[in-house]
Amino acid sequence: MSEPHGKMSGVVLATRSGLDTVPPPVLILAGIASVQFGSAVAATLFDQAGPAGVVLLRLFFAAVLLLPLTRPRLAGRPRPQLLAVAGFGVTLAGMNWSFYEAIARLPLGPAVTVEFAGPLTVAILGSRRLLDLLWAALAGGGVALLAFAGSDGSASGGLDPWGLLLALLAGTLWACYILLSQRVGSVFTGLQGLAVALAVATVLMLPAGLIEGGSALARPEVLAGGLAVAVLSSMIPYSCELTALRRVPAATFGLLMSLEPAFAALAGVLVLGQRLRPSTLAALLMVVAASAGTTLESGRRTPPSLD
Repeated sequence: MSEPHGKMSGVVLATRSGLDTVPPPVLILAGIASVQFGSAVAATLFDQAGPAGVVLLRLFFAAVLLLPLTRPRLAGRPRPQLLAVAGFGVTLAGMNWSFYEAIARLPLGPAVTVEFAGPLTVAILGSRRLLDLLWAALAGGGVALLAFAGSDGSASGGLDPWGLLLALLAGTLWACYILLSQRVGSVFTGLQGLAVALAVATVLMLPAGLIEGGSALARPEVLAGGLAVAVLSSMIPYSCELTALRRVPAATFGLLMSLEPAFAALAGVLVLGQRLRPSTLAALLMVVAASAGTTLESGRRTPPSLD
């Protein structure tokens, strides 16, 4: 396949799947819910395999499941495409590892809130419309309020400083993920680029994952948990997001991701037993309103179908 020229050509040449018929906002929201509940499940495995060990299992199982389905071909591809997918793999490894290390030190809601600084920055820098900037400001206000309140009502001053730094690093890599996934999704057929990136990320995580996870990685209950995390946190969300990013700008995607803290807090309540306070609920209403607003604006600006 020759290299497509521009994003729209990539959409035309890509193999269409069932996900292509689903509206992009629905795909993004499904991915958000899946990844946050997957993160909550992952946190329950840290005592046995450690964050790096769980990341390794997550990436390994996701790659094993996706590679046979996509059968990616790298031979004959231009160097820029290979560098893009390799960079995507490095970003996936770093983003997942830093985030899991963060939620090992912080409650899930505040960790995701701090991490959200990455895609929010993409949304602000990528938009040229005043209304989009206002939606971003509303989402940012909700994120700030949630960060100060925490998912359990604690003040941000009591949060682990290393956890905060790791969450900020994860947010920076998340911003890179948004931009790289759009690039990879436009030049690789279907989900082939994602499969290759997951394989690259798995290889990169092998040393740290084996050292930290040790013999626990062979326990049936840990393997089963790792498989569940791979499906919830990698297979479902990355497939949904890559498909959606072929049809929406990175700025719109970043704004929709403002729902991440809300879903994280909900997962914390249902899976990890964290409590929601009035200030947290107010913050969630702010980010929900911002996401609803940008979704409506995106719908008004959706380009005509190419079919």
